[in-house]
Amino acid sequence: QVQLAESGGGLEQPGGSLRLSCAASGNIFSISSMGWFRQTPEKQREMVALLDSNGVPEYAGSVKGRFTISRDVTNKNLVYLQMNNLRPEDTAVYVCNALLRRRYGEFPPRDYWGQGTQVTVSS
Repeated sequence: QVQLAESGGGLEQPGGSLRLSCAASGNIFSISSMGWFRQTPEKQREMVALLDSNGVPEYAGSVKGRFTISRDVTNKNLVYLQMNNLRPEDTAVYVCNALLRRRYGEFPPRDYWGQGTQVTVSS
């Protein structure tokens, strides 16, 4: 069993900041990547930011320079998404994702998803 526990989110004004957290727990052998996707009723789910096992980040073009993904220094299964200079178009449900192996030799790694947390940017 694998759980992804998300926290953060909420309502913020344009130009403000929010921080999301996602902690993976359970039977985890290794995590290939971990990060965030977002979804609105009008759009398909899109990747926002991912962090691979080497700590290399990947960002959607629309959030580069505004959002920063990082890993906790003491818990490698905990990642943060610092969102600065928020825009109304950032409003979405943000869903944590982890691509991981539950046991040695499992291939390919599988995707796991959190429940999602609402981020609303509005004045």
